[in-house]
Amino acid sequence: MELCEGGELFDRIVKRGRYTERAAANIIKTIVEVVKVCHTHGVIHRDLKPENFLFANQSENSPLKAIDFGLSVFFQPGESFNEVVGSPYYMAPEVLKRNYGPEVDVWSAGVILYILLCGVPPFWAETDEGIARAIIRSVVNFEREPWPKVSQNAKDLVKRMLDTNPYTRLTAQEVLDHPWLRNANAAPDISLGETVRARLQQFSNMNKFKKKALRVVVEHLPVEEVNGIKKMFSMMDTDKNGTLTLEELKEGLHIIGEPVPDPEIQMLLEAADTDGNGTLDCEEFVTVSVHLKKISSEEHLNKVFNYFDKDGSGFIETDELREALTEGDHGPNEQVIQDIISDIDVDKDGRISYQEFELMMTSGADRRNASRQVSRKVLKTLSQNLCK
Repeated sequence: MELCEGGELFDRIVKRGRYTERAAANIIKTIVEVVKVCHTHGVIHRDLKPENFLFANQSENSPLKAIDFGLSVFFQPGESFNEVVGSPYYMAPEVLKRNYGPEVDVWSAGVILYILLCGVPPFWAETDEGIARAIIRSVVNFEREPWPKVSQNAKDLVKRMLDTNPYTRLTAQEVLDHPWLRNANAAPDISLGETVRARLQQFSNMNKFKKKALRVVVEHLPVEEVNGIKKMFSMMDTDKNGTLTLEELKEGLHIIGEPVPDPEIQMLLEAADTDGNGTLDCEEFVTVSVHLKKISSEEHLNKVFNYFDKDGSGFIETDELREALTEGDHGPNEQVIQDIISDIDVDKDGRISYQEFELMMTSGADRRNASRQVSRKVLKTLSQNLCK
């Protein structure tokens, strides 16, 4: 296995003091070069998203590498596929229509480019059904900041990568031949603004906050309950390699009498796969198995809230949230902290009450977390199936 020590794509971006259109151009150029290499070798990645691009090392000029080929598939020219796979916000419309080919990778790269330039995804909603409708409509918003100051060439490329017709959508080579990328080093070097960097940082930090809360839930479970879930994991892990693939999860659910539609199993795997490798290890399986069953328990949710409420004030305050999201020497900036509190803080008193924390944990209030958001209804159903 190759070790990539440079961290995820977005984390590197938000650490920069200044983020520009030129930087976005150079990043997306590398991403599309990866797509071209895959397609040249007859491979569709099928799960391109920011978490699946890591920097090889900590240096400023570190190579950017694609990971997680767990959903990838070999293809022949003209061959089409019908499995609904990938991450909700990055799926091309034809994936939802169950008739697609390698063009889906260019669409996903176009979504990443849109996010790189403005900090939020082009198509989002509170539910998976809403996400699907938004993707099918594919109305791209170029009104919000900082789009008015983004170059026309950049906007033209985004539009052509997010073409709903896969037959007229640009190929990977055509994207690389586009004037904006052909002259990537000549793209505007003016900062896209602190707002974009703050959005990108919130994009990942809100997710980290919620996942940390889930880990605390698991730590407070009775040993016998965790052991029972681990036995279920072992039963499903037919090749005994310590991870569950999509097929093993599907077969396991069928064996225990809880068959689940393929798209929902894929969403379950996406929700639980915290390291983004396309499979579930035992810890991830335990976490998702107890997710909403235990989150809805007053006793467990109280323990989790108290874990973050260090001073026992009855509120998670700015300093406590900052501490929860700090890893090593790196923590989010003040704007990101305020944005996360603002999203959760219903009564706008500048802190997170128990009731507001409960709402976040049970309703997916982190709507901006596009990479792994799964609707409450779907995840609750799947969690209950697993717990049975």
